[in-house]
Amino acid sequence: MPESDDTTPDRIENRTLDELGIGDSAEMVRVLAQEDIELFAVMSGDVNPAHLDADYADDTQFHHVVAHGMWGGALISAVLGTRLPGPGTIYTDQSLHFKRPVAIGDSVTVRVTVAEIDRDSGKVTLDCLCRNQHGAVVIDGRAEVLAPRHKISRATATLPTVRMHKPGARFNALVEQAHELPPMPTAVVHPCDSLSLLGAIQAQQAGLIEPFWVGPRAKIEATASDAGVTLETDRIIDAAHSHGAAEAAVALVREGRAEALMKGKLHTDELLEAVLDRDAGLRTERRLSHVFALDVPDHERLLFITDAAINIAPDLPTLADIVQNALDLAIALGIETPRAAILSAVETVTSKLPSTLLAASICKMHDRGQITGGLVDGPLAFDNAISPEAVKAKGITSDVAGLADILVAPNLESANMISKQLIHLADAEAAGVALGARVPIMLTSRSDSVAARLASAALARLLAAADAKVPA
Repeated sequence: MPESDDTTPDRIENRTLDELGIGDSAEMVRVLAQEDIELFAVMSGDVNPAHLDADYADDTQFHHVVAHGMWGGALISAVLGTRLPGPGTIYTDQSLHFKRPVAIGDSVTVRVTVAEIDRDSGKVTLDCLCRNQHGAVVIDGRAEVLAPRHKISRATATLPTVRMHKPGARFNALVEQAHELPPMPTAVVHPCDSLSLLGAIQAQQAGLIEPFWVGPRAKIEATASDAGVTLETDRIIDAAHSHGAAEAAVALVREGRAEALMKGKLHTDELLEAVLDRDAGLRTERRLSHVFALDVPDHERLLFITDAAINIAPDLPTLADIVQNALDLAIALGIETPRAAILSAVETVTSKLPSTLLAASICKMHDRGQITGGLVDGPLAFDNAISPEAVKAKGITSDVAGLADILVAPNLESANMISKQLIHLADAEAAGVALGARVPIMLTSRSDSVAARLASAALARLLAAADAKVPA
């Protein structure tokens, strides 16, 4: 009987030259997934849009994305190398004829059959046939191999886990969402280095902002010249130094000329000092807080972490505003019912951990309508907030546990550490925005990628649009 399996066996064993006979066969079954196409493209470097671009493929003769032809060839190689003849087999020749395309979701049965044996030389010729789930031939051909002469049986090698993650993919979706809105007049504060200036120009070119360049005119123009770009001179707002630039940018908002702020080459505290000035700033009744939006590989959606940059040790009123700001942001991005997890070290309330008391209080405030929107639960440990498996193991009943969109940390240190661990150990990308002022504030970092800088602008744009719909 032919061997048929769509999984990798625990052990592989060959059939030696002496054991082979004409007509012997083996087969395996594989279902083509999008990840197979992407992984083959990464491995081979074949980025033909017929395999990777659905819009392009729609105009081809097949009208859909198809597998690389040699993906099927690789499956034939797998049967030869692991099943018939199996371990120890050496490829010497292969001919293939591609009869039909293979589409995502197609089930391909790969069979090799011994056709000729030269026992003196050890050469074995095998017919190779691949059929789809309808029985139609997609590939046929012949392979010539040197069959192993000694018996080999061994455990299958453990393969590494492959993460198929497109950096910035979720950020790109945010930018596309923000493209539906007109560009937002934005005061770029002290853009006196190439990173901050070019980051703002990229956001401008993406149609997200209309920048005012606020800072020392001579420095801004020199930075632009060094970067090889030309700025509209009437959009440069001269200010003597970084502190003056922060004040002038805030004034642009108060005058109604700007609808957002973007941090340039100045310290965050310097910018926020102008924003929080009691007489000339942009204070509201809401406490200012910071939210990171993180695109984390292997996580199915954006993850928001707050507050990692502004409030060091929030008390209950401050934590309530932090939660409300994050919920408002998630809703502005189109998440209809965002789930916010109030973090601690455990999921039970205990006086020994003050953060659990704060978490319980926040949940009761949400129950009573003092915090609105979404779902809120806590205290929850980090694993119980994001891992359904951890929730199941601990028997936690919650509409938030294991499904959290927002992680609310008990203090700045823990939020900062969680964010940076995800960035540096899990290859997450992070975009940051400050909320709670009269306008959103983009707090970019020198290490931010282009995707992260554009995502920060998109976050601010979508939030400003949502705020504009709320009656004053």
